[in-house]
Amino acid sequence: MTLVGGGPGDPGLMTVAGARAVAEADVVLTDHLGPVDLAAEAAARGAEVVDVAKIPYGRQVAQERINELMVERARAGLRVVRLKGGDPFVFGRGFEEVRACEAAGVPVTVVPGVTSATAAPALAGLSLTHRGLNHDLTVVSGHVPPGHPRSLVDWGAVAAMRGTTVLIMAVRNARAIAAELVARGMDAATPAVVVENASTEGERGTESTLARLGDDRRPG
Repeated sequence: MTLVGGGPGDPGLMTVAGARAVAEADVVLTDHLGPVDLAAEAAARGAEVVDVAKIPYGRQVAQERINELMVERARAGLRVVRLKGGDPFVFGRGFEEVRACEAAGVPVTVVPGVTSATAAPALAGLSLTHRGLNHDLTVVSGHVPPGHPRSLVDWGAVAAMRGTTVLIMAVRNARAIAAELVARGMDAATPAVVVENASTEGERGTESTLARLGDDRRPG
């Protein structure tokens, strides 16, 4: 079984090792993120492609079922690729899938991917670090808003950081997060940029500030 990080979406931004693994796979278990075109190509050549996407705030395939499919197909002697967006070990539950395979006695090879935490800003022309300006970079999940019972983020600590903060999966909660950071002491005039659908035809960016982020970013 091979766990492949597919990068931000454009197949050209996937690693050579990852693309090769998909091209040689008998079975591809794919998310809706990452290089979905490669999964379509695999299906066209006769590979079994199984959609196991977890759509944010929408259809969800249970993680237990994904684990079962990986193990079942691998035990059948098939070359299985679990294709995930970004890097599977950065808010991607990849390690859970590796552990599930190991517990079932299925060997796993991991092919890291390019995480959207760095790829999306770079594609938008944004530098996360700059000599003489900042010496720290903080990556935070914005999947749940501040105050949510499942949130593990210390927003006070994030607000106190002087460098760049990158929020992943935060579009839906951007307004609430911006308000929380300002309430915790971060300057309301701090520049903020939202990058959506990075590296795809639907990529768009919204430049704003913490104070105006919720109003400047429009659905679409």
